[in-house]
Amino acid sequence: MYKSLEECVLDLERHGHLVRVREEVDPHLEMAAIHLKVYEAGGPALLFERVRGTAFPAVSNLFGTLERSKFIFRHTLANVQKVVQLRDDPMQALRHPLQNISSGFAALKALPSKKSSSFPVAEQEIRISDLPLIKHWPMDGGAFVTLPQVYSEDPDKPGIMNSNLGMYRVQLSGNDYRLNEEIGLHYQIHRGIGIHQEKANRRGEPLKVSCFVGGPPAHMLSAVMPLPEGLSELLFAGLLAGRRFRYSYRDGYCISNDADFVITGEIHPMDTKPEGPFGDHLGYYSLAHPFPVMKVRKVYAKKNAIWPFTVVGRPPQEDTSFGELIHEITGDAIKQEIPGVKQVHAVDAAGVHPLLLAIGSERYTPYLNTKKPTELLTIANRILGTNQLSLAKYLFITAEDNRPLDTHDIVDFLTYILERIDLRRDLHFHTNTTIDTLDYSGGELNGGSKVVFAAYGDVRRELCREVPDSLKAIRGFENAKLVMPGIVALQASRFVSYEAAASELQGLCEELRARGELEGCPMLLACDDSEFVSASLANFLWVAFTRSNPSHDIYGVGSAYENKHWGCDNVILDIRLKPHHAPPLIPDPVVEKNIGRFFASGASLSGIKNV
Repeated sequence: MYKSLEECVLDLERHGHLVRVREEVDPHLEMAAIHLKVYEAGGPALLFERVRGTAFPAVSNLFGTLERSKFIFRHTLANVQKVVQLRDDPMQALRHPLQNISSGFAALKALPSKKSSSFPVAEQEIRISDLPLIKHWPMDGGAFVTLPQVYSEDPDKPGIMNSNLGMYRVQLSGNDYRLNEEIGLHYQIHRGIGIHQEKANRRGEPLKVSCFVGGPPAHMLSAVMPLPEGLSELLFAGLLAGRRFRYSYRDGYCISNDADFVITGEIHPMDTKPEGPFGDHLGYYSLAHPFPVMKVRKVYAKKNAIWPFTVVGRPPQEDTSFGELIHEITGDAIKQEIPGVKQVHAVDAAGVHPLLLAIGSERYTPYLNTKKPTELLTIANRILGTNQLSLAKYLFITAEDNRPLDTHDIVDFLTYILERIDLRRDLHFHTNTTIDTLDYSGGELNGGSKVVFAAYGDVRRELCREVPDSLKAIRGFENAKLVMPGIVALQASRFVSYEAAASELQGLCEELRARGELEGCPMLLACDDSEFVSASLANFLWVAFTRSNPSHDIYGVGSAYENKHWGCDNVILDIRLKPHHAPPLIPDPVVEKNIGRFFASGASLSGIKNV
């Protein structure tokens, strides 16, 4: 149970989970490149002792493996899991009152604690330019905080128990921001701070915001946890830390007494500036868009402060381990929230939000012999209307029938669905709706479409396990490659426009229909590079579901409408890069070469293998 980030760093080092980088390192691209290499190798946390341009050290890869994350929270994880289970299933406390007394005490002892006399983070008043200004990717708009805890309170009901603590991207430098006076605050839709800002705007008041950086690792995790409605992030931080969240107020701003750094300021109504670009978790840049400007009031740092950071990019990355730890904590909470649901898997390799795989139930018509999705459609709507799950574009859902399923066995799960799906009945579109802010496949910020693939019943087809002859030697769609059973990738020419694509793909549909039966391949992919897409499951998931917008990029062999419902014989996904897409993240080759000195014999990271 750590009182500070420094305690955690020293404990990790004692147990062989952390390595110090003693050489001077450039925060411009070098630190991020080193982090990515070490994470990919399954390496330790990194403490950068000499960061050029700042007096503060920086730590990364704290949560780089699930093993290390569980080690960090080894003293409190079990109690937290019990409390979350009680929150999701309160009847459990009534059924087993004696067994759950300790959980009740743990929650009571975790209530935030106000300490007006204790203010260690104010030992130094500094400026933004004194911080480690870390730039991660070559096209980034400037330096960003990647592990912030952004605190705001409800203007109509002020106080810490009506607060929101979220991990929203914070741009420290670059673009049009006045250094030391302004920073950018990027938050996505469905976020608590947005509700607070909307209320402040209606009142004609600025919203006071505090940005905490560092502190006990529990505080960082709490800021990113998808907590049940009514469970405070600060209460959860106390539970996970095994120690109350300690805070004070100064100049009207809430201050985390255990943070390493605190930035205070305010957001004024309708005051925005371009924020970004910034490499993000989909594996592309999120581009520059207007987001709220935070006018900086004070910047504080404690004695021996350490700056924590991570690097986001194409999955898997450190935030993948964050997700694994969150699943460890929340367990089967989704079952309590949505009746009939057995599993929901947000697929990390596809960027988390674009693709969901789900197992539901089929209990509506047990008296009928015909099996088809009925309850599954109700459950699908519930899933797509629940918190961040509502940002998904693709939902594949089925119910177990005759054998168990696991959404984490992705090939088996998709095979099960493709064997059973009726493509004239079981595709359900939602158009002109919201998707992830960071997903540019829809052509506008936050906007796009969704589709549900719902399958249930007996096997309808035997899936192809090699490329059928009818998919070979098609002019303009060549180099056919099997991706997995029932899915074949075809290499197409570069995407020019939707008008041209419609003409090309309708022509493909007509040719395939003329060539005859293709029942064993229910899904085809029109892509830029079929070798790449078929090389691994991860490549297929990343390209297919980050580069397509269902309403615009799904075509069908023999497609037709019946009572406004669209269906087809074979689905074709156009997963080519489009001109409106954000560029993918590509490391700087010069930087990649330069960081080799940190891994050379005798250097700080020479012991890291597989680099």
